[in-house]
Amino acid sequence: MAGRVQDKLVDAVYGLGWAGVKKLPEPAAVALGRRIADYAWKKRGKSVLRLESNLARVVPDAGPERLRELSKAGMRSYMRYWMESFRLPAMDPARFGTDVEMKDVHILREAMASGRGVVVALPHLANWDLAGAWATGHLGYPFTTVAERLKPESLYDRFVAYRESLGMEVLPHNGPSSFGTLARRLRSGGLVCLVADRDLSASGVRVDFFGSAARMPAGPALLAQQTGAVLLPATLYYGDAPKMHGRIHPEVPVPATGTRTEKTAAMTQAVADAFAQGIAEHPEDWHMLQRLWLDDLEERAR
Repeated sequence: MAGRVQDKLVDAVYGLGWAGVKKLPEPAAVALGRRIADYAWKKRGKSVLRLESNLARVVPDAGPERLRELSKAGMRSYMRYWMESFRLPAMDPARFGTDVEMKDVHILREAMASGRGVVVALPHLANWDLAGAWATGHLGYPFTTVAERLKPESLYDRFVAYRESLGMEVLPHNGPSSFGTLARRLRSGGLVCLVADRDLSASGVRVDFFGSAARMPAGPALLAQQTGAVLLPATLYYGDAPKMHGRIHPEVPVPATGTRTEKTAAMTQAVADAFAQGIAEHPEDWHMLQRLWLDDLEERAR
């Protein structure tokens, strides 16, 4: 009973966000997000402490005061993501071309023009939903992605409806046919976008990430190998509101030699290296409030 009540409460809070925040004037939404972020940061809850612990790996020479500054900026960035996301369905699509500035976008355009299909892999940096809206609304590239099944189911349905309203095709992350559907989209020359900086499943690929072991999804590398698609990492960061910036990184090629497992490991490591570059440049915009590195996960298990 308690679980069902909590599920309904969570769903109601998100529903209120989508219904209410998008009606606020933009400056009011920005100010509200900052107030919520600062309140959460001052509470020093588990998520804030975990964010600081993760940032300590990204910025190893940062002292306690610097880490607190970064975590405060990180919470503000995280709440900016939510305020923007709640407002995205009501945003004028013309703004996607002015509010988002992407470096080296020619790499994506040329890859799409090749007809091979494109897999774009992103970390949890800045606002990946806004980047998706930019791809569909400004570049004219509809794409397919996956979403983790959330509880309650009604909340998952809200997220799917929200992303589909922005022009995305959304598949369940653990759906039995999701990989095959993604492969078919790529073989027809389509675009697939995947958030790919955290994978706790048994199929996750072990990578070196900021000097320690972590696991990241094998999907982007496997899709590129199986379909011949172009694999492109992308990273994002916030500028002064409402600007968001980003970069399309060079293609991660399929190695010429090695087993499938070896090729997947090498490609996933290359994606992780691109992510690390973008995160190191803008650590405050990396929204990783969960355990990621294997030794942190092992510590929790113990």
